[in-house]
Amino acid sequence: MADKKIVCLGGGIGTVNLIKGFKGRFDEISVVVSMADNGGSSGRLRRLYNVPPPGDIVSCMAAVAKNPIISNLLTYRFKGDRYGKDEVLFGQKLGNLVMIALQDLTSSFDEAIKLFQKIFGIKGVFLPATSEDVNISAKTIEGKLIYGEEKIDLGKYRGKRILDKVYLHPSDAKANPIVLKNIEEADVVIAGPGDLYTTILPVLIVKNIKEALVKSKAIKIFVVNVANKPFETRGYSVDDYIEAVEKHLGVFPFDRVIVNDNFSPKIPNIYRYKYVNIESKNNHNGIKIIKKDIINEEFPLYHNSSKLAKTILRNI
Repeated sequence: MADKKIVCLGGGIGTVNLIKGFKGRFDEISVVVSMADNGGSSGRLRRLYNVPPPGDIVSCMAAVAKNPIISNLLTYRFKGDRYGKDEVLFGQKLGNLVMIALQDLTSSFDEAIKLFQKIFGIKGVFLPATSEDVNISAKTIEGKLIYGEEKIDLGKYRGKRILDKVYLHPSDAKANPIVLKNIEEADVVIAGPGDLYTTILPVLIVKNIKEALVKSKAIKIFVVNVANKPFETRGYSVDDYIEAVEKHLGVFPFDRVIVNDNFSPKIPNIYRYKYVNIESKNNHNGIKIIKKDIINEEFPLYHNSSKLAKTILRNI
């Protein structure tokens, strides 16, 4: 089992929770991260230094660091507003600043990632989905177009804040060729969990990634979120997640879907999240829907890393 090649598509806190559970279980894990992030502290650095957003890749690398002190150091966030002015230190994450420094020293984002891993003893392969400078826009169910990941993610627009489709700009941005090679050689490919429209789909819709997924002989798993984010997937069922991917790609390239079936923990009202309805009304061409208790009971918006990893291990 340890020698299986695993590719994880996404990059946000969902991917962080996923790969935490994989620590020590697999020898070869590749993590593919969206480069469309333009919000928060990562977006501030992206604008200030004209660099790819470092936040999600740093978070994923920190998640698999062997030494918990290093993990805590890299994810340490200076006090202050992470959505503050671009040029101030307030709200910045230390690991992001290290990545910016390493990119300045190496003049390459890819080389900066490798050097970051060497310095902090982090194993695995961490890849931007594309090497091009990309952004996203989204269309709401009312046909309103919203530009930028931050506005979409935080619902910073008027009207019905329910999304219909997301677009990559430029639309022909090419996939990182190493990503395509790793998908081709993978034994298991996993998309999610994570924000559907601002983290997962911005990876899946990169040019040639869909084709690579369709051609791949790997076991392909889609992990549905535990709960629906108010400004992205409000009211979504497992069917809606599957149909949203199919709408964007023209096909649902995953053969297994994992959903949480433990709804006993109460989600605090302050978060305004609701559990995903996991009762599928459609056959979906024989896609296997796997229902398991994979929730983090202490913070029921997210998955429990160990539970999710064990569920995946039993189904590959």
